Amino acid sequence: MNPVSLAGELRASRDHLTRITAGLDGDRLLGPQLAIVNPPLWELGHVAWFQEYWCLRRTAQDRITDPIISGADALYDSAKVAHDTRWNLPLPDLKATRSYQSEVLQRVLRRLEREPENRELHYFVQLAVFHEDMHAEAFHYTRQTLGYGDPLIGNEIAAVPGARIAGDVGLPGGTFLLGASPGGDFVFDNEKWAHQVQLRPFRISRTPVTNAEYAAFVDAGGYSRREWWGDDGWAWKLRENLPAPKYWVKRDSTWTQRRFDRVVALQPDKPVVHVSWHEAQAYCRYSKRRLPTEAEWEYAASLDPRAREKLHYPWGSNFPTHKQARLESAGITEVQDYPEGDSPSGCRQMIGNVWEWTASTFTPYPGFVVDPYQEYSEPWFGTHKVLRGGSFATPRRLIRNTWRNFYTPERYDVFAGFRTCAIGE
Repeated sequence: MNPVSLAGELRASRDHLTRITAGLDGDRLLGPQLAIVNPPLWELGHVAWFQEYWCLRRTAQDRITDPIISGADALYDSAKVAHDTRWNLPLPDLKATRSYQSEVLQRVLRRLEREPENRELHYFVQLAVFHEDMHAEAFHYTRQTLGYGDPLIGNEIAAVPGARIAGDVGLPGGTFLLGASPGGDFVFDNEKWAHQVQLRPFRISRTPVTNAEYAAFVDAGGYSRREWWGDDGWAWKLRENLPAPKYWVKRDSTWTQRRFDRVVALQPDKPVVHVSWHEAQAYCRYSKRRLPTEAEWEYAASLDPRAREKLHYPWGSNFPTHKQARLESAGITEVQDYPEGDSPSGCRQMIGNVWEWTASTFTPYPGFVVDPYQEYSEPWFGTHKVLRGGSFATPRRLIRNTWRNFYTPERYDVFAGFRTCAIGE
């Protein structure tokens, strides 16, 4: 990507973050101390610190220069500042934090102008853009967790409707190149590099599991029948004391759900969202199905079975538009929408709308080599589960078929649902 385009991405990422964090002031700047969120004031400073650290402070000799704000490393370095302490730090106020963000951005933009051929700088600018995009989505689901309004309500683009589809598609399996190939766009270390895997023939659902399908599981005693839960999942469910997904509430025999600061009727054809990996596994046992592995998911999303060509997005190589996927928008749409985004296999919404849990544990690909940002992937191998595909809140520039998201299996706060596979061929 050329420096002019990178500068545009920096500005766009900051504008998006500013929209998502609008109204996070007063008591909301710190909010309640929860394990699944950061204090917003700290997180706003962290994204500026990260951009400054990687794009301005690291020299060619890997010497780290002083930060713009004295003591910033002790405030904002997420690898060294324990999560539980972030509410009690002497953080700059909101005005000063926003000023810090602006100052860092302007200095990075000026450096891009001065050093247009600096490829190392280009790499770290792209890293900072994606890091900020990921935090923007984290802010978005934090607003759901804390019951704040959806920051994009009123600015959403109408969904592209499609005919209702159901059932599975059968895929032949065989040798498949899992992961990203060298020579393309920026990719993270956990996507490197494409390597051959062998897949048995499998059948995968054309759409994610819907609210109606999941409600049938709940109404069948899904949260009280031990036989549908793994040991860890059952222990988690008992700790959480959940009778249904976290934000579901039954009113007069009808399911409703809290969406940000509103309680709305549960819409049957929208995908179930805010369910943990444990809940997805329990549903699979109930339905006598299973989660796809991440290799099966990527195969179904990216492989053109006729041409044996692997695609960057389910629909091809073109950058996502509002016609193909629900991304960077307000609200979830129905599972039949966006037919133009179908993969060659016939699966719908493999990009956008809701992240999808897979059966796979987050592990390194063969020959893994850690990238300069060492804390991104390696610390989480073996303890997290892989999600794929992005959500309605994911910025368009962030997502692709090979992108690997990862969370611990008890997390229900992210915008995650799932699709299933048949057991056996």
